[in-house]
Amino acid sequence: MLKSLRPAVTRVLTPLGRALARRGISPNVITAVGTLGVAVGALGFYPSGRLFLGTIVITVFVLADLLDGVLARMLGNGSTWGAFLDSTLDRVGDAAIFSGLILWFMSTGERVLAAVALFCLVAGAVVSYAKARAEGLGLTCDVGLAERGERLLVVLVAAGLSGLGVPYVLAVGLWLLAAASAFTAGQRILHVYRQTVPT
Repeated sequence: MLKSLRPAVTRVLTPLGRALARRGISPNVITAVGTLGVAVGALGFYPSGRLFLGTIVITVFVLADLLDGVLARMLGNGSTWGAFLDSTLDRVGDAAIFSGLILWFMSTGERVLAAVALFCLVAGAVVSYAKARAEGLGLTCDVGLAERGERLLVVLVAAGLSGLGVPYVLAVGLWLLAAASAFTAGQRILHVYRQTVPT
């Protein structure tokens, strides 16, 4: 769903990419800084309940996930190592976001929501792993309702609105995300099954 927005976001980020390219900054540095910023925003603000501020910080650094690709294409130096690093650090960023929320829920006694957030983290990892493993086996697995972009959008919007005082929005967002992530994991497993098991 969000893939259709990528060209527009790329156009917005291109001037910044050019400025970074002129200074000789590597896309891998942008990837690492982006992940560090997400982790600091999530683990520095979410556990203490500063959800809106944490969301703003995280959102700024999540854009680095798009900027590193723009910069790599501009420099013409995209690499296998860069792709591996980007995917691996995406998992670190996701873990930081949901861990920050889990710590917040545990501190406020909302154990059910802590469990739902943990489920979202695990299910999201399964969704990403299923695609990576399938592609590593030479199969296709580009299907699914809730890819990483959609999952980030839901959790960050819900957390940000909750930080502004909107009631129940974070709980609703997490329950929807849990259901969508489980459904997407099922979609990908079924898609691979159909490619590998004769009918």
